[in-house]
Amino acid sequence: MRIYENLFIVKPDVTEEDVDHLVEQMSKSVTAAGGTIDKVDKWGKRRLAYKIEKQREGNYVLMQFTAEPATVKEFERRLRVQDSVMKFLTVRIDETLKRLEKRKKEREKRAHRRPQAAAPQPSLAQQMLGGAAEGAHPIPGAPIPGAPAPAAPVPAAPNHPAPGAPAAETEEKES
Repeated sequence: MRIYENLFIVKPDVTEEDVDHLVEQMSKSVTAAGGTIDKVDKWGKRRLAYKIEKQREGNYVLMQFTAEPATVKEFERRLRVQDSVMKFLTVRIDETLKRLEKRKKEREKRAHRRPQAAAPQPSLAQQMLGGAAEGAHPIPGAPIPGAPAPAAPVPAAPNHPAPGAPAAETEEKES
């Protein structure tokens, strides 16, 4: 048995009861052939991407079911002969589900083989604060624990003119 999704669009002038009746008929055709209905989603009236049979809107219905390929052929034949159905699309999704499940298992194996990381490294801010919690502010001017002692203060540079500038101009500006 394979898993399929079928999306069909019903004309917008069809009543909700008629849509329910159509969904029930299609469900019975699948179950009569030995399949199972997994999920039925009625999306309601939606705007179409382009006009279909002079209509701009349609009632969308998504059905997910498990069945044999012959059952799907019969399902699609029944949709084709329904006057109220404008378009339909059936997609086999079990291969995609298998592929996703396989990838998930491979990821889990790799994660299991990978050694578990030790305690997380403190951030640079935490290292500079000496292990203090982020957001804790040190007292200005206080030495930081674990930091090297500060060097002797550097004297301020004298107020000299820029290199290459005449000395007389700087003296005039200062006066």
